Amino acid sequence: MDKLASLYAEHITTLQQRTKTLLEREGLDGLVIHSGQAKRQFLDDMSYPFKVNPHFKAWLPVVDNPHCWLVLNGTDKPKLIFYLPVDFWHKVPDEPNEYWAEYFDIQLLQVPDQVEQLLPYDKEKYAYLGEYVEVAEALGFKELNPEPVLNYTHYHRAYKTPYEHVCLREANRLAVNGHQAARDAFYAGGSEFDIQNAYLLATRQGANEVPYDNIIALNENCAILHYTHLDQLPPQTMRSFLIDAGASFNGYASDITRTYDFNKSGQFAELISELNTQQLQMCDDLKPGVKYGDLHVDCHMRIAKLLSQFNIVNLSTEAIIERGITKTFFPHGLGHHLGLQVHDMGGFMADERGTHQSAPEGHPFLRCTRTVEVNQVFTIEPGLYFIDSLLGDLSKTNNNQYINWDKVAEFKPHGGIRIEDNIIVHRDHNENMTRDLNLA
Repeated sequence: MDKLASLYAEHITTLQQRTKTLLEREGLDGLVIHSGQAKRQFLDDMSYPFKVNPHFKAWLPVVDNPHCWLVLNGTDKPKLIFYLPVDFWHKVPDEPNEYWAEYFDIQLLQVPDQVEQLLPYDKEKYAYLGEYVEVAEALGFKELNPEPVLNYTHYHRAYKTPYEHVCLREANRLAVNGHQAARDAFYAGGSEFDIQNAYLLATRQGANEVPYDNIIALNENCAILHYTHLDQLPPQTMRSFLIDAGASFNGYASDITRTYDFNKSGQFAELISELNTQQLQMCDDLKPGVKYGDLHVDCHMRIAKLLSQFNIVNLSTEAIIERGITKTFFPHGLGHHLGLQVHDMGGFMADERGTHQSAPEGHPFLRCTRTVEVNQVFTIEPGLYFIDSLLGDLSKTNNNQYINWDKVAEFKPHGGIRIEDNIIVHRDHNENMTRDLNLA
């Protein structure tokens, strides 16, 4: 904790410097960042799980308290308006006293509607950053999520501070605990529901605390890219398991995927092993100066190699690429930025003005096209799937003749494969946070 506190001081200094530069450039007096509000469910007196504004949690690890506000000018001590109601129905937060509290001028707010008394009186040159623009308008703000401010903030968010690195490592550690427990539950014959519970128990995080809905898929369900159904009973025949699941720490996310073969032998197990080898090589290729879009194109070449090697497509690697066949089996992007959000912002920005950096032609599903630089954090997540609808589309093209449909039928009951690690790019090496924790 002492190390985290020390690094946090440097983190706040970095954010203050960025804020000062941004305000001077845009002619603003300050930023006001709203943590957010609870949302009531329709025709109910219960609220949806609260999700904090990522701009807010960039400054401090308060992720569960609505109606908080930050007032920043890049020079003075940041002002934190901290919501601390009197409420006997719900647990209220403790008054801030953790390591981060000393870096803020803290003022307590008991009633959300009284926040105007604590905000700047003249808001003409203060930019509001948050989801609730109708609240901001009622309070008198005119600059509502101005695009130049968001572009600058999102661009620089890609450069993680040492404090953020520690948070991301801890998020990976928690997730790896869950992945190991989930793997064991799979080999013990557990259902998707059982495996999910094993994961949450091992991470000590609830379904609303993990950064996204876990993907816990067995057999054919592994082919559904965002599968979150969770069957209560195990399948009659256990074949394969794909888990895409992360954990949260101080508002930062991990995002890890693994795929397992129940029998640990045979063609599908070999395909997992070969994709794992290719994935590790792609992780090594993540270097400063490389365009992430180029890594994605290279990934398609590697997938084509596997399609040819395992006789799924009766063509050479080059011919498979030339005919665009890999897009049937690998229909998503190679990965994305990772940080305060699972799919962190700024992935398409060429500069801090927000100039768009297009994806390579013919690859519309990328989440990142940015040039790789030091202190950026990425996921690398190649996949190879047997998806009914995409295979059906492929069968109606001239490429149908090159597909070994018997081999496709052999793999199809296993659904598909995805392998994903979380990586910090350093000047002289990559830090694979996931593999460093011995998750094979």
